Amino acid sequence: MSTNPDPSAEDPRPTPQDLRRDPLPLRGRTALVTGASRRAGIGHAVARRLAAYGASVYLHHHVPHDLAMPWGADRPEDVLASVRQALGDPGARVVAGPCDLSDPAAPAELVATAAAALGGRLDILVANHALSGSDGTLDTIDAAMLDAHWAVDARSVLLLVQAYARLRTGAPSGVPGGRVVMMTSGQDHGAGMPGELAYALQKGALASVTRSLSTALAEHMVTVNTVNPGPVDTGYATGAAHASVAAMFPGGRWGLPDDPARLIAWLATDEAAWVTGQVIDSEGGFRR
Repeated sequence: MSTNPDPSAEDPRPTPQDLRRDPLPLRGRTALVTGASRRAGIGHAVARRLAAYGASVYLHHHVPHDLAMPWGADRPEDVLASVRQALGDPGARVVAGPCDLSDPAAPAELVATAAAALGGRLDILVANHALSGSDGTLDTIDAAMLDAHWAVDARSVLLLVQAYARLRTGAPSGVPGGRVVMMTSGQDHGAGMPGELAYALQKGALASVTRSLSTALAEHMVTVNTVNPGPVDTGYATGAAHASVAAMFPGGRWGLPDDPARLIAWLATDEAAWVTGQVIDSEGGFRR
């Protein structure tokens, strides 16, 4: 039996034009990035990358959370201006708005608000937000800490994905494939995170549910992946603690917010259409 391909069949190989990279691979796409409230943070870096690639972006922020943290809050208008400066497509838009995702009704409201602000469609969801603090060791953890982290770090992410999937169900034909990116925290590597059990528990849940969500959303032409950025210098560590972590990287430096942002932006493009259900480490060779 001949194994030669049928010369009349369509050639599945990409054309030379297909191989050339579009400088604006997300032109015409829309994205919601949660936790994009500080210019020193990962969410801001992701939003800037998506905007630079041509997307319109909705920035979610919750300033009261940052005000309660040692690093303090940034001004939402300054974050918004920074992302707008990165816009690659002059026709794209950047919009920002507040939302307390500990409220069970908030995720669906946020998805609806973002979609409406960006023309009625949402192509990309990056769930970057998380609760900091209010955590402890096995000896100090209590029900309130566990419930607080469950509400923000896991429940709200699942409800965001649910609302996003429902929105995609009603999308007209011809809409590009969707993208969901969640964030985990390396809790499954090394000795784990014994001092932040509530946070580690919920981040572990997101890593574990990634494959299930990718299967559930496959029929909607949506990929689902989770990124572990490793230690990223967002201003929360200083002095000896900062130096000791830097020494654990082969390059001698912490990760920068744009390090995971480059990966997340690529996952949002058509080039990553065949990558789904994966938990991806982007740690620069971090040695625990």
